[in-house]
Parts: sequence; structure tokens; C-alpha cells
Amino acid sequence: MTSTQEYFAARLAAESDPSDVYAAQKAGDRFVLVDVRGDDAWRQGRVSGAVHIPYREIAARAPVEIPIDTPVVVYCWSPGCNAGQKGALAFASLGYSVREMIGGYEYWVREGQPFENDEGPCDRVFDATVMVVRPR
Repeated sequence: MTSTQEYFAARLAAESDPSDVYAAQKAGDRFVLVDVRGDDAWRQGRVSGAVHIPYREIAARAPVEIPIDTPVVVYCWSPGCNAGQKGALAFASLGYSVREMIGGYEYWVREGQPFENDEGPCDRVFDATVMVVRPR
């Protein structure tokens, strides 16, 4: 394998994207989706089905709340936020199998995946600048 192949294989082993995470949710794949943002961000909106563990709390809470043999996918706000990487590092340091959902909450919403806030489910958005939008 070339160094370029190794690089991309390593990225794919450590990352996923909103479309693949949503497909895995729908397929019933076994994993926990963790929102690693702060409380205010969580209340404003989050991926439906996610659990909330801010990245600074992972070391204390994850061993109590998530079995070590459960795969984890983490996300933060967007590509401009590195809290997902901080969260992934925290989970990996504890021995979890972890991947980061690149694009974060922003691209989850823009791709039209289900999301909610403290008031319940939100209207889905389909952004043609990040996906092909087909008439329903």
C-alpha cells in the first residue's frame, strides 16, 4: 500500500459522514452517536437519536454510561469546530472504537437528516448546495 493509500485508509477508519451515519442508524447498526458540544448547543438542536456528553466530560462519564465494546461516533458543530476531534481523542484514549462524523451537526441538518431541539423534532432541511435535492 502506498503512503497515500495508507493516509486515506486511516481517515476512512477514523471518520464517517452524515449520510453514512444516518444510513447506519436506519439499518440498526450498533453504535452510540455522541454530541460532544456544550449544553447551550445541545438545547438549540441535535441529531435525533444522539446522546449528549460534552467532550470535557467524556473521561468521567463514558465509562459509566457507554459499554467499552460499543462503537462510538462523535460530532460537534461543523467543519470549523474541532470539538469532535477532541471528543474522539478522549474516547480513543479510554479504549473505545470511535469515529468522528465529519461535517458535524451543520452538515447533518443541511443534508436533511432528522434533528430536534428541546421542543421536539424540527422541520427537515434539504440544502442543494451540499446534496442532490430530488422532488418528493
